[in-house]
Amino acid sequence: MPTVMRSEGLRFFFYSSDRAEPPHIHVEHGRRTAKIWLDPIRLEGSKGFGDTELYRVLKLVREKKKLMLRSWNGYFRHTD
Repeated sequence: MPTVMRSEGLRFFFYSSDRAEPPHIHVEHGRRTAKIWLDPIRLEGSKGFGDTELYRVLKLVREKKKLMLRSWNGYFRHTD
């Protein structure tokens, strides 16, 4: 599972088996998790994150969307 970035104690990654789904990013911090679609950016679901934390997570995803999409596309093109 490739890690795209770490920021503010959060780990942003995707699973190598996610190929069949639209581009998205998983986020974890301890036992808290979230899944966010990247285009358009929207929360798919989360466990354990509060509203304030999710706001911060979504803000970071918006700021780093290009990096995340580039990582997704680069990884899955490379593994074809």
